[in-house]
Amino acid sequence: MSNVVLNGVRKIYDKKVVIDNIDLEIKDKEFIVLVGASGCGKSTILRMIAGLEDITGGEILIGDKKVNNIPPKDRDIAFVFQSYALYPHMTVKENIAFGLKMRKVDKNEIEKKVKEAAEILDLTEYLDRKPKQLSGGQRQRVALGRAIVRNPKVFLMDEPLSNLDAKLRVQMRSEIKKLHEKLQTTFIYVTHDQTEALTMGDRIVVLDKGVIQQVASPDEIYNNPQNTFVAGFVGSPQMNFIDGENLSPDYAGKTAGIRPEKMTSYLFDSSDADTIKLTADVDMTELLGSEKIIYFNIGQNKCSAKLPADFSIDKTINISIKRQDIYLFDRETGKRIN
Repeated sequence: MSNVVLNGVRKIYDKKVVIDNIDLEIKDKEFIVLVGASGCGKSTILRMIAGLEDITGGEILIGDKKVNNIPPKDRDIAFVFQSYALYPHMTVKENIAFGLKMRKVDKNEIEKKVKEAAEILDLTEYLDRKPKQLSGGQRQRVALGRAIVRNPKVFLMDEPLSNLDAKLRVQMRSEIKKLHEKLQTTFIYVTHDQTEALTMGDRIVVLDKGVIQQVASPDEIYNNPQNTFVAGFVGSPQMNFIDGENLSPDYAGKTAGIRPEKMTSYLFDSSDADTIKLTADVDMTELLGSEKIIYFNIGQNKCSAKLPADFSIDKTINISIKRQDIYLFDRETGKRIN
C-alpha cells in the first residue's frame, strides 16, 4: 500500500504558521496535485512528506506507517525537483543508476532497472550522452528515470515542468500522466499552474496561506468551487466577481460569480425571465486565436467575457447572463451559498 495520510500537520517558521493543521488522505495509486500561489505552503507539505522538513505538529503516515521520525532515505519515496539536479560529468546511464550504485545494488540488477526505465521514458538511444547534450525535456526524463529505478511507494514532484518552454510542458504533462498509468503507484505533484492541475490530477488540493481551501476532482473544483478563492484561482480568465445588486435586487448584499465563457452577447429584442441583460462600455479586447476576450466594468467590478474571434465589437457590449450560471458567495466570508 502506498497511501499517504496527513493528520493535523502543522509547520511553524520563526513563530509564523506556514501550514495550519492540515488533514489530507491520499489514496494508493492516486495522482494528486497540490496547487496554489507562491508561498501557499504546497512545497513545504511535499518536503515534510519527504522528510526534508521537520513537522511542528501532527503526524504523517506512508503506507500506514508513521514516518515523523524516519529519515528521508528510509521513507521509500522518490523526489523529482524543479531543477534536474543531474551530474554533468556523468552519462545518462550513470545518472539514472547513481542512487542504486550508492545503495550497492547488484550490477546486473542496476543494468536491468536502467534499461527498463530508459525504455519507459524513451531514453535508450541517449544512455551514453552527457546532460549538456540533451534538451530540457530529455533532462527531466532522466531525472524521472533516476526516481523510477528505485521503485518507490510514492513519487513526489515539485514543479518539475517549470523550467521548460510552453510546448515542452504540454508534452511532458502527457508523458508524466502516462508514466503514472504504467507504474501504478502514488504521485503527489506540486504546481502553481492551474492548467497542469486540471489536466493531470485525479484530485486537486487547492491551498491558500497554508490552509486547504478545497479537495476534489478537477471537474468538481471547476464547476462547484466552495469559495471565492477557489473560484477565482481556477479558470482563465478568472471568474468575474460582481456586487450582486449590480445584477438584480435578488442578489443584493452577496457576491455574484460568473465565468467569462458564460457571459454571452444578446440581441435587444430577445426576452427571457431567467436571463439578466446589461450593457457595458468596452475597455479593451484581446484576440486569442479562435477566441476574443472583452474587458469591461459592471459597476465598480472589472469583468471579462470570452467570445468567438469573429464577434463584432464596438465601444459597448450587450451582455447576457443566465441565472443558472451565477454562483453566489457570502460577501464577508467568501463561502459559496448556492
